[in-house]
Amino acid sequence: MFITDIRKEFYEVVANQRVALLVASDIDALCACKILQALFHCDQVQYTLVPVTGWQDLGTAFLEHKEQFRFFVLINCGANVDLLEMLQPDDDSIFFICDTHRPVDVVNVYNDTQIKLLIKQDDDLGVPSYDDIFRDEEDNDEEGGDSGNESDGGSEPSGKRRRFDEVCVEQIRQRQRARREWEARRREILFDYEQYEYHGTSAAMVFFELAWVLTKDTKDMLWWAVIGLTDQWVHDKITHMKYVTDVATMQRHVSRHNHRNEDEENSLSIDCMRISFEYDLRLTLYQHWSLFESICNSCYTSCHFKLWTLNGQKKLQEFLADMGLPLKQVRQKFNSMDMSIKENLRDVIEESSNKYGIKDIRIQTFGVNFGFKNRFLASDMVHAATALLESTEKDDSDSDSFIKALDSLSRSNLDRLHSGIDLAKKKLIAIQQTVASCIYTNLILSQGPFLYCYLMEGTPDVKLFSKPMALTLLCKYLLKAFVHSTRNKRCKLLPLIMAAPKDVEKGTVIVAGIPPESETSDKKNFFGRAFEKAAESTSSRTLHDHFDTSSNRKVLEDQVIELKMEDRTKFLDALITLLS
Repeated sequence: MFITDIRKEFYEVVANQRVALLVASDIDALCACKILQALFHCDQVQYTLVPVTGWQDLGTAFLEHKEQFRFFVLINCGANVDLLEMLQPDDDSIFFICDTHRPVDVVNVYNDTQIKLLIKQDDDLGVPSYDDIFRDEEDNDEEGGDSGNESDGGSEPSGKRRRFDEVCVEQIRQRQRARREWEARRREILFDYEQYEYHGTSAAMVFFELAWVLTKDTKDMLWWAVIGLTDQWVHDKITHMKYVTDVATMQRHVSRHNHRNEDEENSLSIDCMRISFEYDLRLTLYQHWSLFESICNSCYTSCHFKLWTLNGQKKLQEFLADMGLPLKQVRQKFNSMDMSIKENLRDVIEESSNKYGIKDIRIQTFGVNFGFKNRFLASDMVHAATALLESTEKDDSDSDSFIKALDSLSRSNLDRLHSGIDLAKKKLIAIQQTVASCIYTNLILSQGPFLYCYLMEGTPDVKLFSKPMALTLLCKYLLKAFVHSTRNKRCKLLPLIMAAPKDVEKGTVIVAGIPPESETSDKKNFFGRAFEKAAESTSSRTLHDHFDTSSNRKVLEDQVIELKMEDRTKFLDALITLLS
């Protein structure tokens, strides 16, 4: 059931209770969690935080805590599966679900006792009406009752009984025909509704609006909401129009907070925090790197210049010359550049970018200043926290990585944030080098209805790409680069499927699929359904343990699946047949 008044129907209900917070492993969920934690600390609400990386974790966490807790808050997990069917909870357990994954499971939508959905109704949900997908049990009882009438009334005269039986049989046939038609229509409606997976409004924004309604919103909460929204943009989960609309919403809140604190004495203190709306460059981590390295390792500029080729390197040198920036300046840390260059840098880069056909080099975003020294863009925070969350260090468990990523979002843990930025740089360099290697060695093959690339064991940095978000980022970068480098017009319109070793000891691979490259894409992904069908038809041994798709599908994310190495070939053959 959708909640209409989040304050009354959610917060006031849990404010005097013990609550279990079950939080998925993505940056938006972490930001939403930080906001809710801050609210709970304000009102001294007792809670237990449980990180969950997949459906198995969620099931285990619920079993461990169901005796101690009645109220469960699920962040970015649980909306797209029949949760009551999966967890089999007691009748008094209540689940509050704030989840960006779409489509929302219809059973969750129409359950008005145990499932409470904290989901914005202005998202284009397209939920089928109740009568189209649920049929009252009374209809079934009537059919059963009618068939029972045939055996009753044995004392009636045979002529009357025969006519009565004929009428009953005809009525039953009509009802059965109507039911078959209704079931066929129901299957069609549900297929259309569940065919594509996509994302709705950021969970962090939903909880920030709760804080605003409660008049307990702070600048820290606002910054976390901004990071949650930026995470959706960085990982290409929402359309550009949705991003711009939500940025406008956040901009109003930023203006309100800045205006409110203008006259405060501590607005210029050494530990102050100031959030600002920026029209900044699409150059990843450039304020914490050299400008040259950022241009080389940002997907947007690297693909446009084709930096994996000699001509591309020459073009980049010409671009830098056109801007009139000395090589000594662009190759040193951004913080060490001359102030006279930094002041006009964004305008200079935008002007030269237009000459070289690079449109939209600047994007609407937000920045933050912690005191006088530390400045970060929202995208810097996303890249740093993601690198910590998907750490490949042997000693780090999933829970350790979760806590480190959560800590990096606090301004009191800037050392952790800087270590995340260093990890993010290494990941971006690895992605750029892998893209160049794949294109140089022609690893991208056309398989008919899609492009396919397999990273073999032994490929440099292949361990990094055993994580879903890292592999998906590589996949999107590689497809963009391939579209810029190929002359085959048909291949430019194809989706890409990419595979990499997941766990060599267990003999598993991780496979990602993304739709065709398009600036105007609606960001809806059909690979979840396609992977499910291909796995079923070939009896491929797969793992179904991630929140981006329902648990009865054997899919990691809406576009990522894990399967046995030996099953990879038959799985791909089935996909070719399915998508042809």
